[in-house]
Amino acid sequence: MPETASLVTDPLVEFRNVHFGYGERAILSDVSLSVPRGKVTALMGASGGGKTTVLRLIGGQQMAQGGEVLFDGKNVGAMDMKALYAARRRMGMLFQFGALFTDMSVFENVAFPLREHTDLSEELIRDIVLMKLNAVGLRGARDLMPSEISGGMARRVALARAIALDPELIMYDEPFAGLDPISLGTAAQLIRQLNDSMGLTTIIVSHDLEETFRLADHVIILGAGTIAAQGTPDEVRNSSDPLVHQFVNALPTGPVPFHYPGPAVADDFGPVGGVSGGRS
Repeated sequence: MPETASLVTDPLVEFRNVHFGYGERAILSDVSLSVPRGKVTALMGASGGGKTTVLRLIGGQQMAQGGEVLFDGKNVGAMDMKALYAARRRMGMLFQFGALFTDMSVFENVAFPLREHTDLSEELIRDIVLMKLNAVGLRGARDLMPSEISGGMARRVALARAIALDPELIMYDEPFAGLDPISLGTAAQLIRQLNDSMGLTTIIVSHDLEETFRLADHVIILGAGTIAAQGTPDEVRNSSDPLVHQFVNALPTGPVPFHYPGPAVADDFGPVGGVSGGRS
């Protein structure tokens, strides 16, 4: 157990000794983590460390090859299709850059999950969509197309769509990527407000250290397929783990190397200056 791990007594999501990989490439190795109910949890770490894979495992798009992924105490990997769809209805997902349907208006994008998963009347769908758009400040943009709104507005429309079914869990994959400072601050404020006012549990995958540490109640740092640290932002920031220290201080050198593993320099270029180079 990492030294910074805090006890989570009421997790909505829990990983128990999870293993997952693509072919011979291991992504997660014996990973155990907890996502506290009603809190904002940040999932961070170097690129390629398995953060998006964690989201896919929670949603059942991928299944663990070892261990258990629990959602509200139930093993996602053991669910049949009916149970998995029922679990997914309790989850919302905001994809990187929004992933709006480009041929649908703002209104129709938010209405889509309501039409797909409920038998509500069009009148009730209209009221729900307008309430969700109002919650993200975009009720007046209901008739616009995705091509007519900014990137920051598109994220907010995607957020309205993610909360359309009143989920218990919302997962955000890089919600701050590519946003200007005003849009970033607006997105962070919305995530916090919606989590608290709707009683949600939130998972954020992000590389924006400053904003994410300010926003999160709980932080998990993935490193080389394992948990390097998990705990409060202060616990993680003060970790003595070398990888965590490198990550939170944005250091170019440390356990995460600059060079991708490969042949020795001399193998590719021959001896340089009469001296054989080491491995890159």
